[in-house]
Amino acid sequence: MTKKHFTAASAALLAGLALAGCGGGIDEESTIVEGGSPERGRQAILEYGCTSCHSIPDIDSVDDESVAPDLHGFSERDFIAGHVSNHPEELIEWLQNPQEIAPGTLMPDLGVTEEDARDIAAYLYSQ
Repeated sequence: MTKKHFTAASAALLAGLALAGCGGGIDEESTIVEGGSPERGRQAILEYGCTSCHSIPDIDSVDDESVAPDLHGFSERDFIAGHVSNHPEELIEWLQNPQEIAPGTLMPDLGVTEEDARDIAAYLYSQ
């Protein structure tokens, strides 16, 4: 492999790691959402219109040029929106109060209920 190819491959690998959440992810046990239902979460994602900004696994979503992060591989990320540790309770809080957690974020406050946030979290961690 030439130096030029090695550099391009290295850059692609680093970009992939950055997109994956800058780390090795979190362990499976820490993504269990008590009381959450992935099936209800899928429905809530559709009802709140999450797919109008995010690309979400196994749901018809926006194309690759969305305004919000692609949520494929969400459970492997270390952080939520680059601000909060990726754990179920933090995600539930983020879904309910994104503007309080990160003022000025593009994530709107959609009035997500705690039950719906729990279900959405269960869906995202199950993918």
